[in-house]
Amino acid sequence: MMTRRQKIIKLLEERDCSVSELALMLEIRGKGSKKIILDDIKAIANVVKREGKVLLIQPAQCKKCGFIFKPEIRIPGRCPKCKSEWIEEPRFKIEFK
Repeated sequence: MMTRRQKIIKLLEERDCSVSELALMLEIRGKGSKKIILDDIKAIANVVKREGKVLLIQPAQCKKCGFIFKPEIRIPGRCPKCKSEWIEEPRFKIEFK
């Protein structure tokens, strides 16, 4: 039986995913579901580095004005440029170096 983090690694090796997509695929629901996945991705970033892989981050982007955030393992709440809360989540993928 695979752990949740092992499942996330397998999914991210196959394709890029957002936090919401991962929560949906892993059937994690509830108020803290995104935080659980973000915490897992932070831990996974260290694990894959030791395995000769890299965690790629497509940064979050404002859907209203197009502002591109720094590539981070977090979901911004509001655009610093236009103050919109209409944010496209960052996407993650694992690749070999």
